[in-house]
Amino acid sequence: MNISEASKRTGLPAKTIRYYEDINLVVPDRHDNGYRDFSTDDVGMLHFLKRSRDLGFSIDDCRLLLSLYTDEHRTSAEVKSIAAKHLDEIRAKIAELESMHRTLSHLVHCCDGDSRPSCPILDSLAGDKIA
Repeated sequence: MNISEASKRTGLPAKTIRYYEDINLVVPDRHDNGYRDFSTDDVGMLHFLKRSRDLGFSIDDCRLLLSLYTDEHRTSAEVKSIAAKHLDEIRAKIAELESMHRTLSHLVHCCDGDSRPSCPILDSLAGDKIA
């Protein structure tokens, strides 16, 4: 199937599919005229990549997960290790976002939002301490 059909079947933009091909995550056959010919297996790998990326895995992790997916001799421990590391990274990002939320909520609460030029939000961004 051509890239348009692969895009429709996977929900991935053609540009993303081309990128995955450029970095050798998926390697479709080529017709003599140069057009890509995606197999059912290629589409399956694209689905796998889409789902992995939707879960926030990096391209490098996707490459490793894809290689494990196609390796009949893999161990689930290898896969779990990658997923657990990613989960730790997500937890750290959540903690960082919660901290940002608390700080920004405090700054918004401290700002009167009136017609005066003084603004604790700008003061804080400039490095001044806000109580």
